[in-house]
Amino acid sequence: MIVAALFESVGSIVNVSFIVLIIWLMFAIYGMNTFMGMFFYCSEKPYVYNTKWVCEDHGGDWKKFDSNFDDIGQSMTTLFIIASLEGWPDIMYQAIDVTRKDNGPKYEASPAQSGFFIIFIIGSFFSLNFFIGVLFLEYEKAEKNEKKGFTP
Repeated sequence: MIVAALFESVGSIVNVSFIVLIIWLMFAIYGMNTFMGMFFYCSEKPYVYNTKWVCEDHGGDWKKFDSNFDDIGQSMTTLFIIASLEGWPDIMYQAIDVTRKDNGPKYEASPAQSGFFIIFIIGSFFSLNFFIGVLFLEYEKAEKNEKKGFTP
């Protein structure tokens, strides 16, 4: 019965996945518009040397954080990391410290950026509930059909 419910729910899960992908795409585009080119830091004193030229003059390397919003693929990967709830505080704190394009971080320069991450995480919980709801409805249908003596 459970296996039948899983097979019957494949079409609905694809539909829910498509909707979730569109919502993630909207967040990724917003993240690109807001954070593109801002997730850079200096390997030497990142909060002191906040431009590429000053960093390199003092012997540091100008680096980009692994999780960033510089293109759509990287944005979707970063959103996946946030949605998995593994490592999202680090990304959020990096976003809170951004100043402007091609500049290094400044401690808590824009704390309002945390709202983006909180809204996305709440939305991720709702999208997970969509998947669970689809599976639950298909399981109920399979259970009713089994009680009536039908096989799917």
